[in-house]
Amino acid sequence: MGITSLQRKDFYSCLYAALETRSTEGELRGPQPEEGERGARPLWELPLSIAEKRRIRDSQADIKYSSGWNQWKRTSSKSWKKALKDIKELSFYVELWRHDIHSIEGKFGTGIQSYFCFLRFLVVLNFLMFILMFSFVILPTVISNYGIFNSSSAKVSLNNTEPYCTVYTPSGNKGLVYFYTYLKDLLTGTGFLEVTVLFYGYYTIDAAWLSVLRYNLPLAYLLTTFACLALSLLWIIKRSVKGFRQNLVHDVNQFQSYCNKVFAGWDFCITDLNAARLKHRSLLYELQTDLEEERLKQKIADRTMKEKLRIFSLRIFINIVVIAVLLGCFYCIFRATVFSQENSSDVNSVGFQANLLVQYLPSIVITAVNLIAPQIFSLLIRFEDYSPAFEIRLTLLRCVFVRLANIGVLLVSLWSQIQCTTDQCKACGYDYQLYPCWESAVGQEMYKLLIFDFMIIIAVTLFVNFPRKMLVTYCSWKPVQWWGLQEFGISDNVLDIIYGQTICWIGTFFSPLLPAIATIKYFIIFYIKKISLIHTCKPASRPIRASSSNFFFLVVLLIGLILAFVPLGVSIAHISSSKACGPFRNFNTSWAVVPETILEFPIGLQKILFGIASEAFAVPFFMVTCLLMFYLIALAGAHKRVVEQLREQLVMESRDKLFLIAKLTEGR
Repeated sequence: MGITSLQRKDFYSCLYAALETRSTEGELRGPQPEEGERGARPLWELPLSIAEKRRIRDSQADIKYSSGWNQWKRTSSKSWKKALKDIKELSFYVELWRHDIHSIEGKFGTGIQSYFCFLRFLVVLNFLMFILMFSFVILPTVISNYGIFNSSSAKVSLNNTEPYCTVYTPSGNKGLVYFYTYLKDLLTGTGFLEVTVLFYGYYTIDAAWLSVLRYNLPLAYLLTTFACLALSLLWIIKRSVKGFRQNLVHDVNQFQSYCNKVFAGWDFCITDLNAARLKHRSLLYELQTDLEEERLKQKIADRTMKEKLRIFSLRIFINIVVIAVLLGCFYCIFRATVFSQENSSDVNSVGFQANLLVQYLPSIVITAVNLIAPQIFSLLIRFEDYSPAFEIRLTLLRCVFVRLANIGVLLVSLWSQIQCTTDQCKACGYDYQLYPCWESAVGQEMYKLLIFDFMIIIAVTLFVNFPRKMLVTYCSWKPVQWWGLQEFGISDNVLDIIYGQTICWIGTFFSPLLPAIATIKYFIIFYIKKISLIHTCKPASRPIRASSSNFFFLVVLLIGLILAFVPLGVSIAHISSSKACGPFRNFNTSWAVVPETILEFPIGLQKILFGIASEAFAVPFFMVTCLLMFYLIALAGAHKRVVEQLREQLVMESRDKLFLIAKLTEGR
């Protein structure tokens, strides 16, 4: 397989036409006059085109005959644009890790640079989420607890609730405490950390007064959580729209893909010799992959019915094996979670190490699943006879599903323990004996997952990558040299931080300080990954392009955000809030604070808000949204067709020029 002679002729025609057009435009335009020359010389003497002279004449006429108001608006607009430009330039110089990322780009190319840019984006996003939670939730609560503002605590009415449901005794440290107890509390979120601003149970203020103004903390707690998620959603969509537009409009055929790799595939930001060799091998691998895909297409077209039945049967069997592996992983996580929750409070009968192991058992099992399952998927997909590019995408999708679904299984396991069906649970609405403050318990699980994921990243760097580097450098044994250095897999590293970010989104409601912990975690991970990349790793031999990787990263991150919405929605709207802790103790659910607050509004505003929340508004709104979405999709398709037509016109124009050049040559 390869490039046909007609396709090669079309390509060189386009290339010749582009070069000819550029040279012709340069000859026609010549040196462009400066602003001072335009004012000093007559317009007819300037070396400009007729259209440019007409535009300058019209703008001068507008300035001459316009009113003072229009001139002031034009001057103000220019001043505002100049100020925005200066602010943008200033923000460029104060950008976080600007020099470090440029250095990484110069040594290893734009593919790896996109990972560090993505990591910087998550650092800034988590910091803004922390600012929101600190300003509207943490700071008012701390100030009220110190008596600076007059405040009232949330109280539960005992008419509809059993008295024992309102008793909450945190497992704080009392008396003589050993050092390892503080260490265990720091790693698990129990003990002295359980009664701090880190977890949901600390926030017991119902309202705070500043003069005559009343600050509704439960409503602020709920709305700030939604604001953090909305900020993340809008920012991710804003960053991904550009990549989606490029993928939609600049979709090229196979022949153009060959041309892009040959003439525009090199990354001129690379200055390191080893990185240049890897990039050279990468381009060679991509060309070989394209040729292999062409060979597979021809092979698929030549398959007999017997071969098709065999390969489809094999794929069905392998997918059944994949599903069985997933179910086995989910069952292990479920059993580990149930065992940990039932035995983690039994501190006296077991030692410190055993109790810490029991509390971290779900995190350990989830981490083991995240390490083992992708290796099994990579082994099985070799027998499915897919193209190399599709193999990579399918493996990544399976790994994304495993990592994000593991968090969902953990939460389902917790909810199955929280919402039991016994009579004792019906009295409080949840298992009071096991979870007197179940929101803090969920926050502790998210906290442990985040801390354990951070420890695994550090441990792998210190105890795997560095020793491997030393062995490869100083040991000449052939198996060690064949093993080689650890590859810096962009996709794997991105999945690691997206997994941690999903945990942060889910845990923000249960642990308001979790965004601050995530900010510190990703800040440290940036330097860990940078040192590991420079000193212990090498770029992956099969990297993905920066243009496509940025969009892929954001799409996977958006999937994680959507996954975070589901458990939060169930927790807020359907599970009974704890009656012994938190700002929602006097509500049946956390969402109940919203309709109760609306009832305090004027009657007209109440009708409007309840009308917006009704089915009579939701159904037409959904239909209008769908119509708008279909319109935008059709508009994007129309733009894509216009671009394709313009490409065809350029090809035809180049053919006409070549025909005229050939005629002129024959005439001479």
